[in-house]
Amino acid sequence: MSKVSQDNLPWIEKYRPNSLDEVYGQDSITSTLRNFIKNSSADNNSISLPHMLFYGPPGTGKTSMVIALAKEIYGADNYRKNILELNASDDRGIDVVRNQIKDFASTRQISFGASNKKNLKMFKLVILDEADAMTNIAQNALRRVIEKYTKNVRFVILANYSYKIIPALLSRCTRFRFQPLPIESSYQRIKNIITFESIRVEDEAVMAILRISKGDMRKSLNILQACNTTLGIEEKESIDEDMVYECVGLPTVKDIETCLNSILNDSIQTSYYTLMNLQKDKGLALIDIINAFVNIIVEYDIDVSKKQILLVKLSDLEYGISKGGNNNIQTSAMIGLIKNLLV
Repeated sequence: MSKVSQDNLPWIEKYRPNSLDEVYGQDSITSTLRNFIKNSSADNNSISLPHMLFYGPPGTGKTSMVIALAKEIYGADNYRKNILELNASDDRGIDVVRNQIKDFASTRQISFGASNKKNLKMFKLVILDEADAMTNIAQNALRRVIEKYTKNVRFVILANYSYKIIPALLSRCTRFRFQPLPIESSYQRIKNIITFESIRVEDEAVMAILRISKGDMRKSLNILQACNTTLGIEEKESIDEDMVYECVGLPTVKDIETCLNSILNDSIQTSYYTLMNLQKDKGLALIDIINAFVNIIVEYDIDVSKKQILLVKLSDLEYGISKGGNNNIQTSAMIGLIKNLLV
């Protein structure tokens, strides 16, 4: 791909790993997959790879891992010929399983490219992304296809929630759980990209991005790219913490401290106008303010029983907002709740 087309890509695609070495934060899974493709059997001269289920939260590297695995097996120039990738946006009902997947699985690829230097007996890959969105009927049809065409293909099933996959498919796959990326791995990856893009980012801003994304690398890169775009518009020298919160539309730490201090020390009327003005001036949503309060209250040094009641009541307020509750009433209720339990 040319440099111009690379520069036009979103960073989540531009910096997608090309090999297992470039996958961050899932070391145990990476090492297991490496053992699968390295330990080819001397008896049948083939790569020993089982059907696999990758599951875990979004943005933790499931799709990147399987694409990197395909590139290692078939080579970067040849892997697309040997994989069938279906996403949740595609029609994956029972007709697709019976026709498209079955047609792909029933045939064996003759040439696997220059990457097959050992002349190993190879297989094709069927990648089913977001498979937990498939109907139970389609999953049941898929079970028989997996069983019948194992000699030709290996299935890699990707899902956010493993409990939405039927037991018959679970029993046929080796399961790998992808955890949210550790802070250290995310920080290292973000710093590498910052160096490559030659942009200046303060350490506080990097840590703010990691706190907001909560182990979701896709979200981290989207925030960083948005901040980089804003940097060119506002003609600032570096990305700071306030810019990060402004780009994602979340309240800053100072904003939350101002709100909480007003609720604890001022009258209800003053606290109400403080919160309403903050929402109006900075375009903040009450639900984001509640979530920020929850993060503080979890660490707050108060009686455990009060903390439990407060968190449960705040969850009720959040549910009320999500169902279309009046913003003014919910704001007043939050102020009264915190004053009642903390003052």
